[in-house]
Amino acid sequence: MPENYFEFKSRLVLTELLGIKAKNLVELLEKIKTVPLSSIYQHTHRFLQQHHYLSPEPPNDFAYWVSNMLNNEIVGEQLASIDVMQFNNLTDLKLKIVKLLSTYANKAENVNCPAGEEFHFMSSRIFVLPINKKASTIQEFKDILKTVSIHSIYYHMFEARMRLEKQDNDFSVWLRSIGMKQEADIISRFDPYTFTLEGLRQKILETINGNS
Repeated sequence: MPENYFEFKSRLVLTELLGIKAKNLVELLEKIKTVPLSSIYQHTHRFLQQHHYLSPEPPNDFAYWVSNMLNNEIVGEQLASIDVMQFNNLTDLKLKIVKLLSTYANKAENVNCPAGEEFHFMSSRIFVLPINKKASTIQEFKDILKTVSIHSIYYHMFEARMRLEKQDNDFSVWLRSIGMKQEADIISRFDPYTFTLEGLRQKILETINGNS
């Protein structure tokens, strides 16, 4: 196997309750400041991970809870409008959420949610799994990409860029390394949050086939 190959991986997720909850906007803000970054990732990516076949443009948990449990549509819409694609790391994303909530938390009436509907903070542990699939040519890459699970696609497109803070998805990094800069740049510009994972697989294949 040549040195410059692409190794496909997959992942398993273990979701953990942190034992931290919030009943109003002020508590939500204060708890977001203290929870680990893995919790921020969980609550901004959970819907995508669980409903990858059904819905692109997943809402984040904070926006859903503020809109539906606090009945604060203004703040909920502001949270929902945060473009996760504009962030390459979780620290900056967390700071954006904190800044937005800080604007409203002390100005709005601090209404509590109904009893039993508190926001429960969760986190997740990721276990990266080798799947014994490696590509040393673009044809091998395409053939494997057609068959790997959506969990592998998720890992290389989302986990690599945001959780592992590689600044880019794994596919684009490898394509650049073999001289396919145009294709790599196109894939880097995708907004993966607007695709289902199967749709994302097809879009990557179409990009490579159309430019190679």
